[in-house]
Amino acid sequence: MSPLEPARRGLAVPSMAAAFAFAILIALGTWQVERKAWKENLIATVTERFAAPPTPLPPPSQWPHLDQDRDEFRRVSFRGEFINDKEALVYTAGSSLHGDSSGPGYWVFTPIRLADGTVMVNRGFVPQGRQDPATRREGEVAGFVGIVGIMRWPERAGMFTPAADPGKNLWFARDPAAMAAAKGIREVAPFYIEQESPGAPGGLPRAGPLIPNFPNNHLGYALTWYGLAAVLAGSFGVWVAGRLRRS
Repeated sequence: MSPLEPARRGLAVPSMAAAFAFAILIALGTWQVERKAWKENLIATVTERFAAPPTPLPPPSQWPHLDQDRDEFRRVSFRGEFINDKEALVYTAGSSLHGDSSGPGYWVFTPIRLADGTVMVNRGFVPQGRQDPATRREGEVAGFVGIVGIMRWPERAGMFTPAADPGKNLWFARDPAAMAAAKGIREVAPFYIEQESPGAPGGLPRAGPLIPNFPNNHLGYALTWYGLAAVLAGSFGVWVAGRLRRS
């Protein structure tokens, strides 16, 4: 038996563990490269759609045929009447699309009645302490009003997203269907509208143009994972060489 044979046998388990860890690090780096491409495409798409002139809001007959990839972030215009006594609050700590909404605070979602349907509209941001409608009565617009805004799809609650508390009129995810159901509203649109204009009388809720300001740090993350893989490979190679040399 070669004097190196026991040492080589002793390397089997560490080698398998190192190979597994190396594969995981490479996979994480590759995932970040793919995320980088996805984020760049998202930024380009959103920038283009935000710059386009508004088009008429699709009628309810078209709602079942809308597609999130094709239709989200479209600028639209329409007329309707706010149902102010059925507004809902969504807690927020800020947004990458709303540059003037530093939290903590709340998005004010108010249903708007159209000629042939209902849409939930995010009318904008109110800071902590102004969530009670009684503190901003001038912002409760009466009658029909023209709205320009952005079509958005419901936000998926994460693993750590708190459960909604309809009894306190408080949500933690932008889910128009859930909010409408809690308010007794049927046949609401499957999307919601981020209102850009007009601004509310009195300044609250605070609406305004959306700005595509998505963070894109995926290249740095990818280089970090690939760098760790390189360090692992180099360190393990040095360790193996030293072990064989001693044997």
